[in-house]
Amino acid sequence: MSFTFASFYRFLLLNNLTDLQGKFLNWCHEEKIKGTILIANEGINANIVGEKEALNNIINNIKKELNCEELEIKFSIVQSMPFERIKVKIKPEIITFGIEEANPNQQVGTYIKPKDWNNLISNPDVKLVDTRNEYEFNIGTFKGAENPHIDSFKEFNDYIDNNLNPEKDQKVALFCTGGIRCEKVTSLMLSKGFKEVYHLQGGILKYLEEIPQEESLWQGECFVFDERVAVKHGLEKGSYQLCPETGNPVLTQE
Repeated sequence: MSFTFASFYRFLLLNNLTDLQGKFLNWCHEEKIKGTILIANEGINANIVGEKEALNNIINNIKKELNCEELEIKFSIVQSMPFERIKVKIKPEIITFGIEEANPNQQVGTYIKPKDWNNLISNPDVKLVDTRNEYEFNIGTFKGAENPHIDSFKEFNDYIDNNLNPEKDQKVALFCTGGIRCEKVTSLMLSKGFKEVYHLQGGILKYLEEIPQEESLWQGECFVFDERVAVKHGLEKGSYQLCPETGNPVLTQE
């Protein structure tokens, strides 16, 4: 039996987090949805799995409750249930960064749709930076992208201060798996004085879903935080598995 996997986030101001937590839990239990939903005053970040109709019911309920119709969702099919239960957690942030100035609800960079991404990053005046961790970069990245050499997203602030200059790097394009890390980073960079900061709308996953492989500037595979481990163009399951000893992605042995 296959299930539908839905991944989505949205930065928006939320209050009454305890009430929201209770509602989301009850709805998910009723629809037999499993996974994780993070909520914070800054927004929501969810990775949930279930039968397609039940999943749509939950998503519609969340949209109505948050008064948020524009919720970009990435759907995929998984062959087994990757989660044991549903967890709805109240957090200080929906993606841990720990920097007050990184506030997408106040300011954020310019969104670039996947169809326009190739044109942007092919411009020699644009500096292309991968915001992800070292092991994610090593599995795959965009042609010409700079590796920040970080082991944790929280280290990216130091990378900016040590490697980027708002006077020299006047056009910077950033990308991550689904877009959430880039929203934090572009907000922070604007607060540091950078003027033209761009990020891939929907992240790598949206690009791999929409852009044909023959037109793509993506090289390798994209690490994902679920049972698939990595995906290729068309969001097909990739060639990696997690090492049971280290937890790191390794190529599947043929």
